[in-house]
Amino acid sequence: MMKNKWVSIGMTLCLVPALLVGCGTKPSETSQGAGGGTPAADTTKPADSTAPAGGGALEAIKARGKLVAGVKYDTKLFGLKDPATNKVEGFDIDMAKALAKKIFGDESKLELKEVTSKTRIPMLNQGEIDIIIATMTINEERKKQVDFTDVYFKAGQSLLVKKGSAIKSVTDLKKGNKVLAVKGATSGANVKAKSPDVTVLEFDNYQDAFTALKAGQGDALTTDNAILYGMVKQDPNFEVVGGTFTDEPYGMAIKKGDAEFVKYVNTFLSDMKASGEYDKLYEQWIGEKPAK
Repeated sequence: MMKNKWVSIGMTLCLVPALLVGCGTKPSETSQGAGGGTPAADTTKPADSTAPAGGGALEAIKARGKLVAGVKYDTKLFGLKDPATNKVEGFDIDMAKALAKKIFGDESKLELKEVTSKTRIPMLNQGEIDIIIATMTINEERKKQVDFTDVYFKAGQSLLVKKGSAIKSVTDLKKGNKVLAVKGATSGANVKAKSPDVTVLEFDNYQDAFTALKAGQGDALTTDNAILYGMVKQDPNFEVVGGTFTDEPYGMAIKKGDAEFVKYVNTFLSDMKASGEYDKLYEQWIGEKPAK
């Protein structure tokens, strides 16, 4: 009787591992091991998933073999997707290409991911992109969330109105006026600070805001003058008025604490300016030489 009891216990113990394996999830269904090959493309996969233990973005980028940059798709002159060609073009795009060339010696080793003013910081901090190059103003609030490079473009906030509008500057805005802006940008708060009585309507992106302005849903659209000049090129029935009422220094944004990558990009920007390549790109897209 005792012998049969021990045989029964032994058989039960042998079955436990099999039951656990049968009830559990197979490792190959949840992860890729060191020799597991490359999984299919997944838009939710963090950009820095290949980072070596303890390494920063630069090491991850080199290990992956491409730079993943967050750029605008709706901002003429800086980053605008052409529906006819499906290509994204602009000053920010060319700066991203130049950075990829700096890292790899090949500008094509670059993946562009669309960001908006609202999504760009979350996408960076979630690891979906390596760097933000997307008309992003450096300010103290954003410095709490990301690290900025040196200034790579100087802009200032202004107003876009239909030609013939009575609004000639920010001082002409009054109660009853509707000013269009973009979610996540500083422009809505800035115009309210100058004209507290106006109503600010915010949209997801610049093209939606510009479409709303053209449809008469607002009296003016506000953002950085460089972006507004791009809208004027799209539709000359509108004009930029009143000069600038803020300073908007653009920086490239990197995950907070990655001093190595910030230093690398700052050296890249310095080299671009020293070689004259920066001035060439600036003049190509903005139509004038950068102010010294």
